[in-house]
Amino acid sequence: MTVTIKREVVLRSIVTDQLKQELAQELQQGADELEQRIQQLDFSARGYIAELQRADLQQAVNFRKRVEAEKTRQQELRDSILERKKQVEVLDNDTEIIRGTLESFVEVNVGDDLTVLLAGTEIVTKDGVVIEIRERMPLPEDETPVLTIETDLDTDTDNA
Repeated sequence: MTVTIKREVVLRSIVTDQLKQELAQELQQGADELEQRIQQLDFSARGYIAELQRADLQQAVNFRKRVEAEKTRQQELRDSILERKKQVEVLDNDTEIIRGTLESFVEVNVGDDLTVLLAGTEIVTKDGVVIEIRERMPLPEDETPVLTIETDLDTDTDNA
């Protein structure tokens, strides 16, 4: 009897000038999108707050606080992205970074070492080309990756 389970696949990339340029461009684009959202939020809120002040001053004050909190959150996210961009620029070529994770399925049989199977697989790329597929071994408690670069952004602005 076998069971199929889902496990994590780590996507690693070998740093090259091309990768640094791609990452920097993706991160800058994310920062630019956040800046546009901040400006749009500010512009939209101004008109609504002015209208709300005429009807209910307290509600306008509360809304302004929520808008300012959201703007601050977006600005902090933008600043974090720009900091990651600086980190990308100083990466050493031919080192490995973690780009993110994917999922895969693996069959589990009686007698399999579940720790090894759940440790997962790594796909290593160089300039977008897969150059190696590795079975990962479980990391010791004190060993963690030095730098993880993920460019997906959580830019949910529905809270304002």
